[in-house]
Amino acid sequence: MQSDRISRARPLAPRALTIAITAALATLLAACAVGPDYKRPATEIPASFKEAAPGWKVAEPADQHDRGDWWTIYEDPQLNALIDKLNAANQTVAQFAATYRQARALVSEARSAYFPVIGASAGATRSGNGIASSGSSTTGSSRSGVGNSFNVQLDASWEPDLWGSVTRSVNAQKAGQQGAAADLANARLSAQATLAQTYFSLRALDSTQKLLDDTVAAYQRSLQLTQNQYAAGVAARSDVIQAQTQLQSAQAAAIDNGIQRAQDEHAIAVLIGVPASVFTLPPMPLTATPPAVPAQMPSALLERRPDIASAERKAAAANEQIGVAIAAFFPSLTVSATGGFENSVFSQLLTAPSRFWTVGPQLAATLFDAGLRKAQTEAARANYDADVASYRQTVLAAFQDVEDNLASLRILEQEIVVQRQAVDSARQALAIVTNEYKAGTVGFVNVLTAQTTAFTAEQKLESIAGQRMVSSVGLVKALGGGWEASQMNRETGDVAAPAPLQAASAVPVAQSGAAPQQQVQSR
Repeated sequence: MQSDRISRARPLAPRALTIAITAALATLLAACAVGPDYKRPATEIPASFKEAAPGWKVAEPADQHDRGDWWTIYEDPQLNALIDKLNAANQTVAQFAATYRQARALVSEARSAYFPVIGASAGATRSGNGIASSGSSTTGSSRSGVGNSFNVQLDASWEPDLWGSVTRSVNAQKAGQQGAAADLANARLSAQATLAQTYFSLRALDSTQKLLDDTVAAYQRSLQLTQNQYAAGVAARSDVIQAQTQLQSAQAAAIDNGIQRAQDEHAIAVLIGVPASVFTLPPMPLTATPPAVPAQMPSALLERRPDIASAERKAAAANEQIGVAIAAFFPSLTVSATGGFENSVFSQLLTAPSRFWTVGPQLAATLFDAGLRKAQTEAARANYDADVASYRQTVLAAFQDVEDNLASLRILEQEIVVQRQAVDSARQALAIVTNEYKAGTVGFVNVLTAQTTAFTAEQKLESIAGQRMVSSVGLVKALGGGWEASQMNRETGDVAAPAPLQAASAVPVAQSGAAPQQQVQSR
């Protein structure tokens, strides 16, 4: 019995040795990853923003804390409620969320190549080879050549990552997942900013509507005054006609204003994921003014804008694909093993004499492919160059976006001061001319001119107020809306953004020993 055990152990020794050698070889070669290592593409960063107004505060670390709810700085409960609905039901963001979940699954798919593939099979066959005969045709005997075969086996194959192809693929998919997370964040930010800008545009139209309604009422009083003057014989019939024309023009403008408001209302409905037919936003004139937004250093923009992060991650993924293409030039090693039981008698299937196994490595290399691998490598390098150029273009466009909105806010701030003065002057001129017309010292044409000038000045003032709010939202979006690159690793794949990080250092400790609430108020 002892000699039988020894004879059984001897065949196992070569198998164990083969497996050990193969594993050691794979471990030694696994660290060899061919291809270029990724470095973030260099890009020119300005020292400061050219269009920043004098006195702009540079954002402090506490200001850059991951808030995620940038729209609350406008202190508008209606806007907050609308964006809450957008964060739960916007379908464009939902598409990007699904794309992110797909990218996350692709990482797991790529990782699976690190591990062996194991399969199991079981089968039973019954076969025959016709009639077997022996002897002469008259005295010979015949028997059927029918037999059974039963088998159960396991198959395993594993391709060690000798040249880093799997590692490069996994890294590429990880970068793709992070890029998809940045795309999702950018879709959220774009949808939120579009909603806020559309909302403030609608409120500016509400202010314009109130102005038009007040103007119609004023023109009605002017028409009544002209009719009274005409009845008293101190005004011409043409004055009455002119007053009627001006009133009707104002009424038409008031009606026309409703077209753009309706379109803005419908756009908001789509953004929050409800049919436009069932959504209504009650009128409310614009009263908000742009809050102070800390201006970041230009270098921080690379970490604060999700579109820049997405472009950079795409370049990283493309770099890894170069390594995958280069790895195809080297031979591949596959270790295969098969073991199981096979017997013609089912009751004897799971017995020692019925067992079988095979194990061994196999090297494979492509000797000729007519330049296929070279072309694939060149294509991968060209794709990387294209993604680097796209990244740099995204950075340039981001700085343009910030400068555009900074310039817009700065110029509109100057313009609204002058426009308020123009409105005051126009109102004073209208009051003087109206009194002179009542006294009969000037004609009605002077009144019409003064009324038109006053209305145009006030309408322009309302327009500037709306433009300032739109530019304010544009600046917040251009600066990243409180997003940070670290959020790429915290995405959940939901429409809503991941919960913001809680940091005790969000509010700096004052050196004067002031109470925490006083510190917050002072900030």
